Amino acid sequence: MNFDLTDEQQMIVDTTRKFVESEIVPAEENLDPDAGSLEPHDFERLVIKTKEMGFYGLDIPAEYGGPGLDTTSRALMAIEMSQHRAGLYNPCYGVFGGAGLAQLYEATDAQKERWLYPTLRGEKKGCFALTEPSGGSDPARAVQTKGYKDGTEWVLNGSKLYISGADKADYALLFARTSDDPGRNGVTAFIVDTDSPGFFVRRVVHTLRATHYATELQFEDLRIPEDQILGEVNGGFAIANDRLSRQRIPYAAGCIGPAIRAQAMSIEWAKSRETFGSILAEKQAIQWMLVDNEIDIRHAKYCVLEAAQKADKGLRFRTEAAMAKLVATEASGRVVDRCIQIHGGIGVTKDLPLERWYRELRIRRVGEGPSEVQKLIMARDIIGGSFK
Repeated sequence: MNFDLTDEQQMIVDTTRKFVESEIVPAEENLDPDAGSLEPHDFERLVIKTKEMGFYGLDIPAEYGGPGLDTTSRALMAIEMSQHRAGLYNPCYGVFGGAGLAQLYEATDAQKERWLYPTLRGEKKGCFALTEPSGGSDPARAVQTKGYKDGTEWVLNGSKLYISGADKADYALLFARTSDDPGRNGVTAFIVDTDSPGFFVRRVVHTLRATHYATELQFEDLRIPEDQILGEVNGGFAIANDRLSRQRIPYAAGCIGPAIRAQAMSIEWAKSRETFGSILAEKQAIQWMLVDNEIDIRHAKYCVLEAAQKADKGLRFRTEAAMAKLVATEASGRVVDRCIQIHGGIGVTKDLPLERWYRELRIRRVGEGPSEVQKLIMARDIIGGSFK
């Protein structure tokens, strides 16, 4: 693999880094340490800037008006975008825009007009409703929400859990079991407006992160017209699985930024903090922690960029994406943990962003598939064949 950046990629890195340092970090200074959004005037001002830069809607393909970035460039940006206090919650607070649900690019023309294009214009928000209370690590078999055909409509009953943003979404990409097949061949994807009769947001589920929460959904005789099926009947899991695999690369990359920033903070602290007659940087225990941090950061970056380059070349990248997600989330968590230890008492206060990164990185080891599932994915590819 060649990890030398092209001139364009280096420009993207430099521009993103400068934007975060000069625009995002200063805007955070007077916010609550756990804030999940910028002040409205800052948000609006920065959205104008990212649009002028051509960096708005990062994941939107060029044919839909986006920058059309390749996976490697997107991963490089994610590393830079996450190097600020709230970087893991919502990189740059959403001022770089969103792409909506990538699955909608495969929708029919009528579905695109109703849901995709309004989403790209910022007029609608969607949510991805796959996980259920019966288990999230085996999403295909865990889908127990039932759907049956009634004339020209489908009727759904069931529930979903840990769904992000459903309480503020205008529509959901909702997966239900529509055949007797207990596995991935019996799941259908539906696009459903959240104000439809029978669609209920039952409760907010609070998490380790103060600013982030999920929701629990309930469906009671939820009727969905047949023309709101995305793709083919019983072919919905393939749609879900594509998102789960490809999204792991920028997700992993976004974990590396806080680790890089935490390491820089710790080096600076170790050089200036004096204890027992010498600075921390002279103590072997501290030196070794900083070295272990550097190893973890470089390992994570290598795995992410390898996965991204394979994806860009059209090669199989499922194992590499799983490895990137596993290594980046685990390694970055270790880095921030060591950095808190190096800083001592101040490291666990909200005067510094370390404790926030620590909490949020712990969640990252579960989101987009827990570490154990990533190992299972890799094992299947390495050993070959199908096994339980």
